[in-house]
Amino acid sequence: MKQLSIAIIGLFLMICCKNDKATTNEDSSSTKIEAPKANKYTVTPFSKSEAYPDANISNMQYKDGQFNFDVTGTAYKLGMQTPDAGAKMCANSAKGQHIHLIVDNKPYSAQYTSEFDYDIADGEHTLMAFLSRSYHESIKTNQAHIFKKITVKDKNIMSANNISEPMVTYSRPKGTYVGADTKKVMLDFYVSNAELGVGGYMIDVNINGESHKIDKWQPYYIEGMPMGENKITLSLMKGEKLINKVTRMFELKEDITPKK
Repeated sequence: MKQLSIAIIGLFLMICCKNDKATTNEDSSSTKIEAPKANKYTVTPFSKSEAYPDANISNMQYKDGQFNFDVTGTAYKLGMQTPDAGAKMCANSAKGQHIHLIVDNKPYSAQYTSEFDYDIADGEHTLMAFLSRSYHESIKTNQAHIFKKITVKDKNIMSANNISEPMVTYSRPKGTYVGADTKKVMLDFYVSNAELGVGGYMIDVNINGESHKIDKWQPYYIEGMPMGENKITLSLMKGEKLINKVTRMFELKEDITPKK
Protein backbone atom coordinates (compact mmCIF):
# COMPACT_ATOMS: atom_id res chain seq x y z
CA MET A 1 0.00 0.00 0.00
CA LYS A 2 2.87 2.35 0.89
CA GLN A 3 4.52 1.63 -2.49
CA LEU A 4 1.27 2.42 -4.31
CA SER A 5 0.99 5.78 -2.53
CA ILE A 6 4.55 6.68 -3.49
CA ALA A 7 3.85 5.81 -7.15
CA ILE A 8 0.72 7.96 -7.21
CA ILE A 9 2.58 10.93 -5.71
CA GLY A 10 5.37 10.55 -8.29
CA LEU A 11 2.89 10.46 -11.16
CA PHE A 12 1.18 13.59 -9.82
CA LEU A 13 4.48 15.48 -9.65
CA MET A 14 5.37 14.51 -13.25
CA ILE A 15 2.03 15.80 -14.53
CA CYS A 16 2.44 19.12 -12.66
CA CYS A 17 5.97 19.65 -14.01
CA LYS A 18 4.80 18.93 -17.53
CA ASN A 19 1.93 21.45 -17.22
CA ASP A 20 4.27 24.09 -15.77
CA LYS A 21 6.67 23.64 -18.69
CA ALA A 22 3.84 23.94 -21.21
CA THR A 23 2.57 27.11 -19.52
CA THR A 24 6.06 28.61 -19.59
CA ASN A 25 6.41 27.88 -23.31
CA GLU A 26 3.01 29.41 -24.03
CA ASP A 27 3.88 32.55 -22.06
CA SER A 28 7.21 32.99 -23.82
CA SER A 29 5.65 32.65 -27.26
CA SER A 30 2.87 35.13 -26.45
CA THR A 31 5.36 37.81 -25.39
CA LYS A 32 7.63 37.40 -28.38
CA ILE A 33 8.44 40.84 -29.87
CA GLU A 34 8.63 41.15 -33.62
CA ALA A 35 11.48 43.15 -35.13
CA PRO A 36 10.40 46.49 -36.63
CA LYS A 37 9.90 46.49 -40.37
CA ALA A 38 12.54 48.26 -42.43
CA ASN A 39 11.45 51.38 -44.29
CA LYS A 40 10.90 51.08 -48.03
CA TYR A 41 12.01 54.65 -48.65
CA THR A 42 14.94 56.73 -47.45
CA VAL A 43 14.62 60.41 -46.59
CA THR A 44 17.99 62.16 -46.26
CA PRO A 45 19.02 65.83 -46.06
CA PHE A 46 19.56 67.64 -49.36
CA SER A 47 23.10 68.71 -50.14
CA LYS A 48 24.03 72.32 -49.29
CA SER A 49 22.76 74.73 -51.93
CA GLU A 50 23.78 78.00 -53.50
CA ALA A 51 22.92 80.71 -50.97
CA TYR A 52 21.09 83.90 -51.88
CA PRO A 53 21.00 85.86 -48.59
CA ASP A 54 19.74 89.11 -50.13
CA ALA A 55 17.25 87.66 -52.63
CA ASN A 56 14.02 89.61 -52.20
CA ILE A 57 10.43 89.50 -53.47
CA SER A 58 8.19 92.42 -52.56
CA ASN A 59 5.55 94.95 -53.65
CA MET A 60 3.00 92.39 -54.85
CA GLN A 61 0.31 93.82 -57.10
CA TYR A 62 -2.58 92.06 -58.84
CA LYS A 63 -4.52 94.25 -61.25
CA ASP A 64 -6.82 93.17 -64.07
CA GLY A 65 -5.62 89.58 -63.81
CA GLN A 66 -1.92 90.40 -63.89
CA PHE A 67 0.62 89.94 -61.08
CA ASN A 68 3.60 92.18 -60.68
CA PHE A 69 6.40 91.69 -58.14
CA ASP A 70 9.69 93.42 -57.43
CA VAL A 71 12.44 90.76 -57.41
CA THR A 72 15.92 91.89 -56.41
CA GLY A 73 19.24 90.45 -55.24
CA THR A 74 22.96 90.74 -55.83
CA ALA A 75 23.25 87.30 -57.44
CA TYR A 76 19.68 86.00 -57.71
CA LYS A 77 18.01 86.54 -61.10
CA LEU A 78 14.82 85.04 -62.48
CA GLY A 79 15.38 82.88 -65.56
CA MET A 80 19.03 82.06 -64.76
CA GLN A 81 20.38 78.60 -63.98
CA THR A 82 21.45 78.13 -60.37
CA PRO A 83 25.24 77.54 -60.54
CA ASP A 84 25.22 74.26 -58.57
CA ALA A 85 22.30 72.70 -60.50
CA GLY A 86 24.50 70.09 -62.18
CA ALA A 87 25.69 68.73 -58.83
CA LYS A 88 22.22 68.17 -57.37
CA MET A 89 21.30 65.01 -59.28
CA CYS A 90 17.62 65.90 -59.25
CA ALA A 91 15.02 67.47 -61.56
CA ASN A 92 16.03 70.90 -62.84
CA SER A 93 14.14 73.49 -64.89
CA ALA A 94 15.76 74.39 -68.18
CA LYS A 95 14.04 77.78 -67.89
CA GLY A 96 16.03 78.66 -64.79
CA GLN A 97 15.16 80.25 -61.45
CA HIS A 98 11.56 81.21 -60.86
CA ILE A 99 8.74 82.18 -58.52
CA HIS A 100 6.56 79.47 -57.00
CA LEU A 101 3.06 80.95 -56.80
CA ILE A 102 0.75 78.86 -54.59
CA VAL A 103 -2.91 79.75 -54.09
CA ASP A 104 -4.90 77.94 -51.38
CA ASN A 105 -2.10 75.36 -50.93
CA LYS A 106 -2.78 73.92 -54.39
CA PRO A 107 0.02 72.85 -56.79
CA TYR A 108 2.28 75.78 -57.54
CA SER A 109 2.54 77.71 -60.78
CA ALA A 110 6.15 78.37 -61.86
CA GLN A 111 6.69 81.92 -63.08
CA TYR A 112 10.00 82.90 -64.73
CA THR A 113 9.34 86.64 -64.91
CA SER A 114 8.17 89.09 -62.25
CA GLU A 115 5.14 90.14 -64.30
CA PHE A 116 2.61 87.58 -65.56
CA ASP A 117 -1.09 86.88 -66.14
CA TYR A 118 -2.87 84.63 -63.66
CA ASP A 119 -6.56 83.99 -63.04
CA ILE A 120 -7.87 83.96 -59.46
CA ALA A 121 -11.56 83.54 -58.69
CA ASP A 122 -13.45 86.11 -56.65
CA GLY A 123 -13.33 85.54 -52.89
CA GLU A 124 -10.84 85.03 -50.07
CA HIS A 125 -7.65 83.09 -50.71
CA THR A 126 -4.37 82.12 -49.08
CA LEU A 127 -1.45 83.18 -51.26
CA MET A 128 2.18 82.08 -50.98
CA ALA A 129 4.88 83.33 -53.36
CA PHE A 130 8.54 82.44 -52.85
CA LEU A 131 11.74 82.55 -54.86
CA SER A 132 13.05 79.24 -56.15
CA ARG A 133 16.34 77.96 -57.46
CA SER A 134 16.31 76.37 -60.93
CA TYR A 135 16.04 72.89 -59.34
CA HIS A 136 12.90 74.05 -57.50
CA GLU A 137 14.37 74.44 -54.00
CA SER A 138 12.82 77.38 -52.17
CA ILE A 139 14.89 80.18 -50.66
CA LYS A 140 13.91 80.03 -46.99
CA THR A 141 14.30 83.61 -45.77
CA ASN A 142 11.77 86.20 -44.63
CA GLN A 143 12.46 88.54 -47.53
CA ALA A 144 12.31 85.80 -50.20
CA HIS A 145 8.64 84.98 -49.69
CA ILE A 146 5.19 86.57 -49.39
CA PHE A 147 2.44 84.88 -47.37
CA LYS A 148 -0.92 86.66 -47.25
CA LYS A 149 -4.66 86.29 -47.00
CA ILE A 150 -6.13 88.13 -49.97
CA THR A 151 -9.58 89.12 -51.14
CA VAL A 152 -10.08 89.18 -54.91
CA LYS A 153 -12.86 90.77 -56.95
CA ASP A 154 -12.98 91.14 -60.73
CA LYS A 155 -9.33 90.01 -61.02
CA ASN A 156 -8.06 92.63 -58.61
CA ILE A 157 -6.79 92.30 -55.03
CA MET A 158 -9.11 94.34 -52.83
CA SER A 159 -7.28 93.57 -49.55
CA ALA A 160 -4.13 91.73 -48.48
CA ASN A 161 -3.06 90.89 -44.93
CA ASN A 162 -0.13 88.95 -43.51
CA ILE A 163 -0.95 85.51 -42.12
CA SER A 164 0.20 84.79 -38.57
CA GLU A 165 -1.08 81.22 -38.15
CA PRO A 166 1.35 78.27 -38.41
CA MET A 167 1.15 76.40 -41.72
CA VAL A 168 3.08 74.02 -43.95
CA THR A 169 2.84 74.73 -47.68
CA TYR A 170 3.64 71.92 -50.11
CA SER A 171 6.03 72.57 -53.01
CA ARG A 172 7.80 69.43 -54.35
CA PRO A 173 7.59 66.64 -55.59
CA LYS A 174 5.25 67.69 -58.38
CA GLY A 175 4.23 66.42 -61.82
CA THR A 176 6.09 63.65 -63.64
CA TYR A 177 9.70 62.51 -63.20
CA VAL A 178 11.40 60.48 -65.95
CA GLY A 179 14.55 58.36 -66.08
CA ALA A 180 17.46 59.58 -63.95
CA ASP A 181 15.23 62.17 -62.22
CA THR A 182 13.32 59.32 -60.51
CA LYS A 183 16.34 58.10 -58.52
CA LYS A 184 16.59 61.09 -56.19
CA VAL A 185 13.40 63.11 -55.82
CA MET A 186 13.58 66.36 -53.87
CA LEU A 187 11.08 66.96 -51.08
CA ASP A 188 10.64 70.68 -50.37
CA PHE A 189 8.02 72.62 -48.45
CA TYR A 190 7.53 75.99 -46.78
CA VAL A 191 6.99 76.33 -43.03
CA SER A 192 5.34 79.58 -41.92
CA ASN A 193 5.02 80.98 -38.38
CA ALA A 194 6.40 77.84 -36.74
CA GLU A 195 9.82 76.63 -35.60
CA LEU A 196 10.55 72.98 -36.26
CA GLY A 197 12.52 71.23 -33.53
CA VAL A 198 12.53 68.50 -30.88
CA GLY A 199 9.66 69.17 -28.48
CA GLY A 200 8.12 71.77 -30.79
CA TYR A 201 6.59 71.63 -34.23
CA MET A 202 7.42 68.79 -36.58
CA ILE A 203 6.44 67.52 -40.03
CA ASP A 204 5.05 64.04 -40.57
CA VAL A 205 5.96 63.03 -44.13
CA ASN A 206 3.74 60.15 -45.24
CA ILE A 207 5.08 58.51 -48.41
CA ASN A 208 2.68 55.93 -49.86
CA GLY A 209 1.53 55.09 -46.32
CA GLU A 210 5.00 55.07 -44.72
CA SER A 211 5.57 57.74 -42.07
CA HIS A 212 8.81 59.73 -41.66
CA LYS A 213 9.17 62.37 -38.92
CA ILE A 214 11.10 65.57 -39.74
CA ASP A 215 12.13 68.24 -37.22
CA LYS A 216 14.41 70.37 -39.41
CA TRP A 217 13.20 72.78 -42.08
CA GLN A 218 15.33 71.94 -45.10
CA PRO A 219 14.88 70.05 -48.38
CA TYR A 220 15.39 66.28 -48.51
CA TYR A 221 16.16 63.55 -51.02
CA ILE A 222 13.61 60.72 -51.25
CA GLU A 223 14.91 57.46 -52.70
CA GLY A 224 13.33 54.07 -53.32
CA MET A 225 9.90 55.07 -54.61
CA PRO A 226 8.33 52.80 -57.26
CA MET A 227 7.57 53.66 -60.86
CA GLY A 228 4.03 54.87 -61.35
CA GLU A 229 1.83 57.04 -59.15
CA ASN A 230 3.08 58.02 -55.70
CA LYS A 231 1.42 59.98 -52.89
CA ILE A 232 2.88 62.24 -50.22
CA THR A 233 1.00 63.85 -47.35
CA LEU A 234 2.70 66.55 -45.28
CA SER A 235 1.24 67.16 -41.80
CA LEU A 236 2.37 70.00 -39.55
CA MET A 237 2.14 68.74 -35.97
CA LYS A 238 2.52 70.30 -32.50
CA GLY A 239 2.86 67.27 -30.27
CA GLU A 240 -0.20 65.16 -31.09
CA LYS A 241 -2.14 68.14 -32.47
CA LEU A 242 -2.58 68.41 -36.23
CA ILE A 243 -2.15 72.02 -37.43
CA ASN A 244 -2.70 71.47 -41.16
CA LYS A 245 -1.97 68.89 -43.83
CA VAL A 246 -1.76 68.71 -47.61
CA THR A 247 -1.55 65.78 -50.04
CA ARG A 248 -0.08 65.55 -53.55
CA MET A 249 0.10 62.85 -56.20
CA PHE A 250 2.98 62.64 -58.67
CA GLU A 251 4.36 60.10 -61.13
CA LEU A 252 7.69 58.36 -61.73
CA LYS A 253 8.33 56.92 -65.21
CA GLU A 254 11.09 54.91 -66.78
CA ASP A 255 12.95 56.47 -69.70
CA ILE A 256 11.87 54.51 -72.78
CA THR A 257 13.70 56.73 -75.28
CA PRO A 258 15.56 54.44 -77.69
CA LYS A 259 19.30 54.53 -77.21
CA LYS A 260 21.30 55.63 -80.23
